[in-house]
Amino acid sequence: MTVAREERPDGTVVAIKHNTDPGAAAAEAAGLGWLADAGAVRVPAVRSQDDEWLVIDYVTSAPATPAAAEEFGRGLARLHAAGAPAFGSPPPGGPVDAWIGRAPMRNVPGEDWPSWYAAHRIEPYLRLAADQGISLPDVARVSDRVDSVAGPAESPARLHGDLWNGNVLWSADGVWLIDPAAHGGHRETDLAMLHLFGCPHLERIVAAYDETAPLADGWQARRPLHLLFPLLVHTVLFGGGYARQASEAARAALRG
Repeated sequence: MTVAREERPDGTVVAIKHNTDPGAAAAEAAGLGWLADAGAVRVPAVRSQDDEWLVIDYVTSAPATPAAAEEFGRGLARLHAAGAPAFGSPPPGGPVDAWIGRAPMRNVPGEDWPSWYAAHRIEPYLRLAADQGISLPDVARVSDRVDSVAGPAESPARLHGDLWNGNVLWSADGVWLIDPAAHGGHRETDLAMLHLFGCPHLERIVAAYDETAPLADGWQARRPLHLLFPLLVHTVLFGGGYARQASEAARAALRG
């Protein structure tokens, strides 16, 4: 994927993204629109889109501030509360065969989170890892026991889906979210991703979130379970150390 900044004759500044992965531009455009519809967080407006090209508003960066972090935490809680038709549901108009980064990600609705998470967010990446000669028996054990470690049942949340620090942009008017892998899922997954590589003022973000939409008891202990998805994605994309981290997360998830 390539990204270029362009200033238009009318003074607007846009980001032009080129991605040849089938359906990637359509998935991103649909995800941005779905997140925007919630009216909870800032996302760049989609100016145009075709099979390979996406043009969106450009976000000018500024230092992260505690006030912006707290606003973001409250907004993220509202975004999740906007809901989704089912776990695994794609954004309206979005493809079933989507992407998270350069890894494939299928948005297939399921009836309950534990069985859907095992079937569509753990097992496909275990197979891809195995194809690369990477064996992850601890993760496979978690897949068989998600029911026992999933915690209280939750309604499907409207997830950004790839909420690592690089997709959280700080600007003079607050936080903007980019590059979603949006789908219906468990809200703790987005929060776990924020912890994966760190995020400025993360404690303030989480405190404001929890104040707006209290998290179920034990959510911190369930973080390794939710981290399995991004760690498996990174394993199939980059291998090595991420496989070790996925195994460590799996063992922590089983310990609870």
